[in-house]
Amino acid sequence: MSDSPDPSTPDRLTMTLGEAVFSMRAIRRLRPDPISDRDLHDILLAATQAPSGGNVQPWHFLVVQDAGQRRELGALYREAWWAKRRDQGIHGPEDIPETDTIARSAMRLADEIGDAPVLILVCALAQGAPALASVIPATENLLLAARALGIGGTITTLHADVDERVHTLLEIPDAVQVVYCVPLGYPRGRFGPLNRKPLNEVTSLDRWGATPAWV
Repeated sequence: MSDSPDPSTPDRLTMTLGEAVFSMRAIRRLRPDPISDRDLHDILLAATQAPSGGNVQPWHFLVVQDAGQRRELGALYREAWWAKRRDQGIHGPEDIPETDTIARSAMRLADEIGDAPVLILVCALAQGAPALASVIPATENLLLAARALGIGGTITTLHADVDERVHTLLEIPDAVQVVYCVPLGYPRGRFGPLNRKPLNEVTSLDRWGATPAWV
């Protein structure tokens, strides 16, 4: 294993940081077109450059490409998605209003996630909040690098109901925690524009509720 990053990887991620940050959105509609090994290499190498607490780098990225494994993991993801909805008192599609486009988009992803060309399980090698917090910057790096290569994705989570079966399916050690499931693929649709709260609604200066003049 090389001690330093592949020097050609940064040269491939030429999109400006501003363009990536201001156009990256959750992409839930993905084409089945394959992602090249080179692109996966560069996306994950970018993920490993993220900072972590104490530089312990407590992450492991399980890339699921095999069609059969994706299909089985997709079925477990769909079960997990509906288990989370049941926890919220939602028992079927009829309980999700037609106007709730985000929830309906997520429901469609639950049906289609096994068709994404790549599913990446972002795992923490240790239990507890510090390890979980340390995989968050790595996941953001992963998504930004994917965006720079024209590849979309979104952060999703599983559910305790399926956790043991996911570990068994993919031979994940018991001590390893699956933090996120990130489907990746070329989007069916566009990146951006983004719909975000205005800065003055989410920013305070010196004390809560005091809006800075510069926002």
